[in-house]
Amino acid sequence: MKKIFISLLALGFIAIGCDTKQKTNEQSAPATEITTDSVVVSNEAFSAVTLNKMFEDPSGNKISFQNILAKHKGAPIVIDVWASWCPDCIKGFPELKNLQQQYPKTAYVFLSLDKTKNKWTEAIAKYDLQGDHYYLNEKMKDEFGQSIQLDWIPRYIVVDAQGNIALKKAIVANDTLLINTLNKIQPSL
Repeated sequence: MKKIFISLLALGFIAIGCDTKQKTNEQSAPATEITTDSVVVSNEAFSAVTLNKMFEDPSGNKISFQNILAKHKGAPIVIDVWASWCPDCIKGFPELKNLQQQYPKTAYVFLSLDKTKNKWTEAIAKYDLQGDHYYLNEKMKDEFGQSIQLDWIPRYIVVDAQGNIALKKAIVANDTLLINTLNKIQPSL
C-alpha cells in the first residue's frame, strides 16, 4: 500500500511539473503575436542590424534595407531571399509568379545572396523575375542572414503596409500561411 501511495504521489508531482512547464512555455511566447484565422499577425519589426544593411541595385547604387522597405511603404511586400545557385529557389519561381498574378497590389522584393553580381543579373533575366532586385555580397550565415534567422533559401518574408513583419518565414511561395497572411493584409481590390 505504501508503494502505491508513493507512486501516486510521484505521478502527481510529475503531472504538476508538466503543467507548469506548459504554462511557462505559453507565457514566453511573444506578446505581439496574435493568431487569427490560421494567420499569425505580428507587430514585430526588423532589427537595427537588418535595417542598416546595405544592398546594391542592378545599376550599382547602394541602398539600405530600411530604404528598400520605405520605398514600398503603404503596400504589402513579399521579400524573396534567394540565389541563382539554389535549386529550390529556381524551382519556386513559377509559384512566385502565380503569387504575383494573384496579388498584384503587393510589392515583390528579391534579395540575392549570389556569389557574384554577374550570376545574379544573369538569373534575373533568365528567369524573368519581375520586382525590385537587390544584391548582398554575403553568405547565408553572415550578418544579414543571422539578423533574420536565415536557415534556408528561398525564404519568403511578408511585410504589412506599415512596415511590420506579418510573416517571418515561409520556404515555398504557395505556403498556406503565406497566402493566408497576404489575404489578411491585402488592400481591397
